[in-house]
Amino acid sequence: MRSMRFWLMTMLLALAALRAMPAAAQAPGEGPHVKITLVAETDTPAPGSDVTLAFASVPDSGWHAYWLNTGDAGIPTEAKWTLPAGVSAGPLDYPVPGRLLIAGLMNYVYEHPFALLTQLKIPADARPGTKLPVRVLLDYLVCSATVCVPEKADLAIDLTVGDGAIAADRRARFDQWRAALPRPLGAKASFQIANNLVRIAIPFPAGAGARDVYFFPATDGVIDYAAPQKVARDGDRLVIETKARGTKPMLDGVLATGTTGFFVQAAPGTVAPASAMPAPSSATWWTALVAFAGAVLGGLILNIMPCVFPILSLKALSLAKANHGEGKPRAEAIAYAAGVILVCVALGGTLLALRAAGATVGWAFQLQDPRVIVVLLLLVSAIALNLAGLFEMTAPGLVNRMAAQGTGGAFMTGALAAFIATPCTGPFMGAALGAALVLPAAAALAVFAGLGLGIALPFLLIGFVPALRRRLPRPGAWMETMRHILSIPMFLTALALAWVLGKQAGVDGMTIGLAAALVAGFALWWVGRRQRKGRGYAWLPALPLLLVALAGAFLVRTMPATATAQAAQGLPGAEPFTEARLAELVQQRRPVFAYFTADWCLTCKVNEKAVIETDAVRKALAEGKVAVLVGDWTNGDPALGRFIQAHNRAGVPLYLWYKPGEAGPQVLPQLLTQDMLQTLAKGG
Repeated sequence: MRSMRFWLMTMLLALAALRAMPAAAQAPGEGPHVKITLVAETDTPAPGSDVTLAFASVPDSGWHAYWLNTGDAGIPTEAKWTLPAGVSAGPLDYPVPGRLLIAGLMNYVYEHPFALLTQLKIPADARPGTKLPVRVLLDYLVCSATVCVPEKADLAIDLTVGDGAIAADRRARFDQWRAALPRPLGAKASFQIANNLVRIAIPFPAGAGARDVYFFPATDGVIDYAAPQKVARDGDRLVIETKARGTKPMLDGVLATGTTGFFVQAAPGTVAPASAMPAPSSATWWTALVAFAGAVLGGLILNIMPCVFPILSLKALSLAKANHGEGKPRAEAIAYAAGVILVCVALGGTLLALRAAGATVGWAFQLQDPRVIVVLLLLVSAIALNLAGLFEMTAPGLVNRMAAQGTGGAFMTGALAAFIATPCTGPFMGAALGAALVLPAAAALAVFAGLGLGIALPFLLIGFVPALRRRLPRPGAWMETMRHILSIPMFLTALALAWVLGKQAGVDGMTIGLAAALVAGFALWWVGRRQRKGRGYAWLPALPLLLVALAGAFLVRTMPATATAQAAQGLPGAEPFTEARLAELVQQRRPVFAYFTADWCLTCKVNEKAVIETDAVRKALAEGKVAVLVGDWTNGDPALGRFIQAHNRAGVPLYLWYKPGEAGPQVLPQLLTQDMLQTLAKGG
């Protein structure tokens, strides 16, 4: 059918060209009319890894290439590979196409620069230094408004097995190309054919923005491509109605919503027509209100989770001081809340800006940069040394108020609490932040502010409810002893940050971070010595050393992650997560437990040590023949980021259980129990 449509279109265009053009102007001109370059994301892929290849394509002005389903005419691209032994290439991934209607025929095309992507699998036994010559012959069709020309591109690239390092500019370029690919919808759609019409119901949050909605069918022979599509919102679904051409057992396609596309799989079913619904703005703010409430509750629960435990030591002294008769508990509570909320909104705004620019990032994105970890290591070490009594915050102005009864200290404590709490997503928080990523910017920022309000809520209640303050112990000499004791969790936090730094930047990076902390510690000891001698401007001589320590952060670089480094060390048989491996295991009808973690996520590590890597769970997973896939998001892998986002989560932890025979995964809570995993492994 497709070849018949192609020749029909070609004849129509040829007749039009003969009537409209002089004979001398009928030649299509010198090709190629779509210039294609083969690019690898890394030239030194690691053994056992998948390297992404891109066919960067630039059509000439007035010419176009075709999507995987070309529409009423055209031929899709075909790739013929010549690869080294053991190397295999996956299917081509197409970005969301555009529409072109010519002579009543609908074409799904690319008229502007685009890139087709594919995954090249490197064998696990490949030796470093081995040359991998990659050759591919592309057959594709290009057309203008008057003529179609088949073209070929004989492309080659030489790779060398290495460490898998990816240059920053190359990663940014591939991230932009990946952003143009349709994302998995994460929910099943349905379609119904009746009275020569096909009606498709696609789950889509009522508050999520969607403009210029169009359904590009990947399954041929179901939809009349040239027929107009009627789109209506109906609660948490989009209903698309158009003319039917035939019937098939499944209907796959891409839902385009402005600049974003979602891959849709629809099964036959009963699809009711769209009913009346509230105006989009009303639905948006209703969704934002629910997400805001979830964020407040999630932030409140976050106070009792491991992520924020180290910061409770800072709160304790502030609460005790606020209980003093001369203290200002309400002012401190407001200042603390302001610090928390401001940092949450600032991080949320930066996250939204980066995503709008095409970057694949999620919540806690800042901790994926080892330079930020170095800065946090210096800050936490300084706080620990201050609590231990090595030096005092007695400088004039704001710095002085940070340790006294002024509100500056409470504000900075709140800011630090929010900054360190961001790696974790507790109950209610994950869904709320996931919703924020699809809401309008103003509504999304309100959700991030709700998270900050939830974190600050206990301190606000103590500050404004005298009855709660009266339950706190009265200040006295015990506070000095308590202050020294509370330095211990801060030292432990610094130790944990050094460990994370080693995971991200290797031994060299961790050494630089520890050296910077040592320089800062010496500078602060110098400050404390001058303070005890009563000298003025005690901070002044130490400032150069502190700047040198801070400059150490810029020397740290992310260590390239390899597939072997991503596998869970404490769980025998676990494999690094890839979507290709997941699809293979699901096709084999094996139960799969996929979890996504990061070294800087304390909740993740608690779940792993207390539940996932325990003997009881290991035994249950082995007896149930459960495949375990581990996604390590420590360094912000863009592919994992997109997969996490597709499951309506903004960060880690994320736990998915795939049961054989079921359409999609079961999303498990952020706090796991051994009984939960044992029951699932037994088929419960």
